[in-house]
Amino acid sequence: MTQTAPRPTLEAVAARAGVSRATVSRVVNGGDGVRPHLVERVRRAVDELGYVPNQAARSLVTRRHDAVAVVIAEPETRVFADPFFALQLRGISRELTAHDNQLVLLLTEGRDDHTRVARYLAGGHVDGALVFSLHLDDPLPALIHDAGVPTVFGGRPGWGDGDRGAAYVDSDNRGGAREAVRHLLALGRRRIAHITGPLDQTSAADRLDGYRDALDGADDRLVAEGDFTAAGGERAMRALLRRCPDLDAVFAGNDLTAAGALRVLREHGRRVPDDVAVIGFDDMVTVAEQTDPPLTTVRQDIEEMGRLMARLLLRRLDRGATAPDGEPENGGPGNGDQDPAAAVVLPTTLVRRASA
Repeated sequence: MTQTAPRPTLEAVAARAGVSRATVSRVVNGGDGVRPHLVERVRRAVDELGYVPNQAARSLVTRRHDAVAVVIAEPETRVFADPFFALQLRGISRELTAHDNQLVLLLTEGRDDHTRVARYLAGGHVDGALVFSLHLDDPLPALIHDAGVPTVFGGRPGWGDGDRGAAYVDSDNRGGAREAVRHLLALGRRRIAHITGPLDQTSAADRLDGYRDALDGADDRLVAEGDFTAAGGERAMRALLRRCPDLDAVFAGNDLTAAGALRVLREHGRRVPDDVAVIGFDDMVTVAEQTDPPLTTVRQDIEEMGRLMARLLLRRLDRGATAPDGEPENGGPGNGDQDPAAAVVLPTTLVRRASA
């Protein structure tokens, strides 16, 4: 039987580099006070021996686990069916990997899951948390706050005045919606409907506000609530056609919703864009370029949002939760009383395809 070679030790690295064990420990754990030429000798010895630091021992020194929890306040079936989450997770994962941090994925489907997640975070297994897809009545923010874990949220917080200083990354949902509806108006459309997302999420509420910004006295009958899914888009589109058969345009809360609306319009013999123009939100290429016709939509950089969430958290951890220098800042719509150093609001752009 082939025996596995013993794993290189800190002492072996010290002997190879010709330095003390304490010097090696400071270098591999990111400590200061080691002269550059010694740092180079230690790193060369680490590479030559294939030394891998013991994470448990390293955590005792650095008080860091190099692990970040990603908490998504949605059930598993939704997370793995919606490409939005895959894009955001890819951005987060790439940034964490670049900084040698592990991603721990936690999903919540019910109250028992909230308690489980809070208990895990309070147990000191991770350095911080990235949390997104929250609903306004979600207990997670309070539970995470009580756990004392540094946190960055995906999306503008909206659960009360007490959390105005929360760090978050968002897109200009309101401005993007306003641009979409103004484009439809420029095309000569006058009976413009809106299928919202779940209105207990700030992204959906902001897009509804943007829709209303662009229309002078919008008809409430032209607004139907969806849930950011294709099935929800189908249901809402059928309700809108029953209520307002003369509608000539639809601004959908996201691309999946728009895809569902397009199917129903086709079933009812409505030509797109001739009879009804349709615009979505997200610009998820796997959805927008596969619809019939290809979807005009508002682009938000979902992967970049994930990357910036992770970057903001890591920098706050490195700097003792102080705001990072040089991070993009934008007051954005609806967050004028936020701490600008903690708020990152990315711009959106309209991507024109055949549907409008």
